[in-house]
Amino acid sequence: MVRALAMISGGLDSILAARLIKEQGVEVIGICFRSYFFNEENAKRMTKQIGIRLEVVDFSKEHFEMVKNPSHGWGKNMNPCIDCHSMMMRYSGELLEKFNADFIITGEVLNQRPMSQNKSALNIVKKQSGFSEKILRPLCAKNLDPTPMEVNGLVDREMLLDISGRSRKVQMELADKWGIKDYPSPAGGCKLTDPNYSIRLKELVERKENVTEKDIHLLKYGRHFITDDKTKIIVTRTAEEGESIKVLLNKNDLMFLTSKYNGAMVIIPEGNNPTENDIIIACRMAVRYSKGKDEESVEVKFGRVSTNFSDKRLVDCITQEELDKYNIN
Repeated sequence: MVRALAMISGGLDSILAARLIKEQGVEVIGICFRSYFFNEENAKRMTKQIGIRLEVVDFSKEHFEMVKNPSHGWGKNMNPCIDCHSMMMRYSGELLEKFNADFIITGEVLNQRPMSQNKSALNIVKKQSGFSEKILRPLCAKNLDPTPMEVNGLVDREMLLDISGRSRKVQMELADKWGIKDYPSPAGGCKLTDPNYSIRLKELVERKENVTEKDIHLLKYGRHFITDDKTKIIVTRTAEEGESIKVLLNKNDLMFLTSKYNGAMVIIPEGNNPTENDIIIACRMAVRYSKGKDEESVEVKFGRVSTNFSDKRLVDCITQEELDKYNIN
């Protein structure tokens, strides 16, 4: 039986491509990639809707090294789509033997994205992957030269599609036809397409030589500030964010809370070397985002996470002008 590996992003296009090939009697196995910037949750939900098996590949460390300095640059934000797709295809190609599969399916659509899915970019991705003769793009195959899979009869080219451009009409009609109801918005799963997150990530890699997985995950939460001494301060927005951040923290992180008023959690993460001035700034931010912000002075307690907060400072509320000065985004 013919078998294919379908690269499943978790979006609609990739799952439609997989279903289109499954319709031809080909056994399809989904391959999803996990990194610091996206995960397999959408892919799990999508593959269940078309009844195919899903394998998850964690390439977080190698992917992050590429994100910092991609050969073909970033997109609108800090998303290196051409290099990312090439890396995914290379990994998928290396899995062909493991799963005894004949070729790779992707959900790319010609000219859907002007920078990363024009014909030149699609060819670059194929070439860089090292498996150019094993890649099939079912949704736009008729706009491209026939692949060995079509020429050799593994798939019927006449049953493939010729979608081009940014319109989603054909995809949505197919989804409705096949009963695929639950799908995310395009690019919704990748943090690198988020403008604010990209600003934070760029600042982090420029400021810090040894970036940790924890540093990257902390970028998802709160308000982010950098002092004149290059110390990172994070202020939570909601109680839910506070609970999410707590999971990431350890005894090397500094936490600041007002002593008598409810308010936000303020963090100086490990790896920073805060000066006394940085400590005061963090304390004043804790006041600013508490119910005591209108008081003349407020006591703020702080210390290492999961310890007694024995250190205290009596400070006023930081001004909006100062906040704007330190704010990253």
